[in-house]
Amino acid sequence: MNRIKEVLEEKGIKQTWLADKLGKSYNMVNGYVKNRQQPRLEVLTEIANILDVDIKELIVSTKK
Repeated sequence: MNRIKEVLEEKGIKQTWLADKLGKSYNMVNGYVKNRQQPRLEVLTEIANILDVDIKELIVSTKK
């Protein structure tokens, strides 16, 4: 699970903008946002850099 959707909403950024910056299709980014698929670690790192957040902010911890 990831928090890409929440971070985009917090920053007021559209999925289409992120898709353009990543060089990926809107459908691919939408899959990440809706947690239908998870980005590879390299892509998650790139998303964190683009959104100017720590990669940890994009990940939902599974530990309690």
